[in-house]
Amino acid sequence: MHEFDSSSLSFASPKDRSEEGRILGLDIGDKRIGMAVSDPMGITAQGLPTLVRNGAKQAVRDLMGIIMKYDIKKIVYGIPKNMDGSLGPQAGKTEEFIRKLKSRTDCPFIPCDERLTSMHAHKALMEAGMSRKKRSANVDRVSAVLILQNYLDLLNRTGGIR
Repeated sequence: MHEFDSSSLSFASPKDRSEEGRILGLDIGDKRIGMAVSDPMGITAQGLPTLVRNGAKQAVRDLMGIIMKYDIKKIVYGIPKNMDGSLGPQAGKTEEFIRKLKSRTDCPFIPCDERLTSMHAHKALMEAGMSRKKRSANVDRVSAVLILQNYLDLLNRTGGIR
């Protein structure tokens, strides 16, 4: 299996670990939202089924169900940046959706640079021998796992507070 190189990602600085609990990772797209959830100890990220978007209101309702089901304490989401680090139109759409979700929960939100996560997800799924059709169906979930796992690894490396 391909080893993921997290050097292309940068994350918000962790603060403290006083707020233990599960963290939700999101890869937000126009058609689908990839999701991952941490274990209660904040060590590993596990993928959840991809959420197919049927409008922003329904997506927010669906995510609120996930937040309650897993007792989510924090949300980490990918911000799509251009390779030069600038924010493109998709980043604006992502932030607009996040504003809607923030209005429904008190969870802290942590934006993370998601450059190259989709490419790494496609590559990992290809190396696993997955067909093109199955890769398309799973890339958002795997991207969310990569976003969340890199954040968890950063927390655990730095001893930062979650």
